[in-house]
Amino acid sequence: MAAGKGKRGGRCRRPSEVDAFYDSAVPEGDRVALAVAREVEGLDQEIAELRVRLRRALEDHPENMTLMIKGVELLVKALAANYRLSKDGKAELSASIEAMLNEYDPMTRPEAQSDVVAGEDN
Repeated sequence: MAAGKGKRGGRCRRPSEVDAFYDSAVPEGDRVALAVAREVEGLDQEIAELRVRLRRALEDHPENMTLMIKGVELLVKALAANYRLSKDGKAELSASIEAMLNEYDPMTRPEAQSDVVAGEDN
């Protein structure tokens, strides 16, 4: 692959260049908040905010089923995204579980299980 080219032939950009592209569209007063928001990982705070707003909507407009359904759908999508693992995350989780099992429970190893089966035949 040629230097500076991505998989699709586009030019790879440093994150600071991409940030600067969007910064020009953000009002000056929101740029500090945007910089802080870039440091936040996960969706926990957003999910909590959605729950609070859904509760408020239920209290203020209990008759508005369309609002409730949309609020719940949004909450479910955020929860699903929060718990979804990337491919790398799945591999890391699998490796961590395997290491834990090997460290704390030697009976889970295939050779230990064959020893147990062989011992039962005696």
